[in-house]
Amino acid sequence: MELIKESFENLLTISSKIINYSNLGIPRIDFLRNILNTLIGFSGCDNVAMWLNDKERYIHCEISRKHNNSFKYNIILSKEDDRGTTLPELEGDSIYNQLILNIIRGCFNSSLPFYTKYGSFWSGDIKESFSFLHEFKPERYYQDRDVIDNYKSIALIPIFGREENIGLIQLISAKVDFFSEDIIEFYENLSQIIGFAVINQRSRAALRERIKEITCLYNIAQVEERQNISFHEILQNIAELLPPAWQYPEVTSGRIILDGNIYSTPGFQENMQKQTSDIIVNGIKRGVVEVVFIEDKPELDEGPFLKEERSLIDAITREISHIAERKDDEENKSKLQEQLRHADRLATIGQLAAGVAHELNEPLNSILGFAQLTKKNQGLPVQASQDILKIETASLHAREVIKKLMLFSRQSKPEVIRLNLNEIVEEGLYFFKSRCDKAGIKIEYLLSQDLPQISGDPTQLNQVLVNLVVNSIQAMPDGGKLTIKTMYDKKYIYLIVEDTGVGMDEDIIKDIFMPFFTTKPVNEGTGLGLAVVHGIVTAHKGFIDVVSKIGKGTCFNIKLPIMDLEKSGE
Repeated sequence: MELIKESFENLLTISSKIINYSNLGIPRIDFLRNILNTLIGFSGCDNVAMWLNDKERYIHCEISRKHNNSFKYNIILSKEDDRGTTLPELEGDSIYNQLILNIIRGCFNSSLPFYTKYGSFWSGDIKESFSFLHEFKPERYYQDRDVIDNYKSIALIPIFGREENIGLIQLISAKVDFFSEDIIEFYENLSQIIGFAVINQRSRAALRERIKEITCLYNIAQVEERQNISFHEILQNIAELLPPAWQYPEVTSGRIILDGNIYSTPGFQENMQKQTSDIIVNGIKRGVVEVVFIEDKPELDEGPFLKEERSLIDAITREISHIAERKDDEENKSKLQEQLRHADRLATIGQLAAGVAHELNEPLNSILGFAQLTKKNQGLPVQASQDILKIETASLHAREVIKKLMLFSRQSKPEVIRLNLNEIVEEGLYFFKSRCDKAGIKIEYLLSQDLPQISGDPTQLNQVLVNLVVNSIQAMPDGGKLTIKTMYDKKYIYLIVEDTGVGMDEDIIKDIFMPFFTTKPVNEGTGLGLAVVHGIVTAHKGFIDVVSKIGKGTCFNIKLPIMDLEKSGE
């Protein structure tokens, strides 16, 4: 009776400890270490180990007195047998390995004295019992030599959780006949408690990870909802939310890299143990989220990381992608609104310019006509002839300005013919070669071969090229490189004029196509050159874009549609 009472009290004491371990909220590896420490301390065995089914793999952990109770933890791949039982992939076909697999399967010969009705295997003489299990061959002895030569007694006890085998406990002693039926029965009862504790610990761990995931994502949502917070501040706050959501927050660092900008936790440190997830925005990789353990941790699901942590980091990167997409949408919306306002201003100014041009044309033609008639009179004083010449010159200049205004306002219809844009480039730049040589400007031609013909006004398109080239030359007072490129796709012909000049800032770029806008000194430009370019390109149903950077240069990209020659009236 006293022995039964003592056994019950021992079972109650150890069970309470193990259940308590499962409720502590500690990492899985620490939970299993505590169980094995308790078992080896209580049992007096020389080696205690556990095999646990963890879905797609097995966990094998053991502790040995020979190595000062050193704890080992390994992940082993698993496979299913023909009955659908998940088994660890063990190397070799030793008797010991086959015994472990059979106990996990629940396959045993109850007629042999080594098995209990519960399915446990135990023996006080390992070598003798192994010889009964299989034909004892020398090669199998060699595979089992480590167990047979160093230990005498062994007990392998299945662990059940929710009525299914989830692994086994291994107890080994160097002493002969170390176990008895009562002791084995005690450990069989204890294995049921261990099975319950393992299931409990897994459930609690999964719940904790889920709570951490939800809390992290909720906090990210809260950050996004804050008023008067910049995009960069949002990402920095998200980076600082990463460590508490991982298994070892005290040794976890987080970092977000997006579009070359870095947002990290204080004291971020690189380490080999890193979990990463790419930030994909509109199908393009723009950055990465990194979680790093600054101290090495044992292998778990994905290196030292849990599978739940993989789900979390992927969810975080998706949320960051959505934030970046919304930011891009807002910026694009702002740009589109500005473009619409710009187009509206251009249309209004175009209407005004057309009206002014028509009103000025008649009196200007009269002034020019009368000046030319007066110049033909004989006997005019020299001073009067010179003054009349000045009137004529000024009138011709004014008429040229009006002509540009008409082009800008699209009052002058292009004379559409079939043409090759490469020929426009070659002919238009002929007269600029010597000027560029003197200015130390190298001209590079990148003209696409077999360029399709388009419909257009060669004079106007030549004016587009000349205006852009003149602008580029003026932007390179100390020399540089001028690149003229043509290319095409199924719908458009492209003319690209790029220089390595002084460049422009955003404030200038947004106004460069406005009539009379110029950065040149007074009396050194009308401010109509790029406005005329815009008008001609638009009249040809094309588009023009400009990219520029201070100190790097400017690139104008003109896109002209490959027009239907029949519809164009040719």
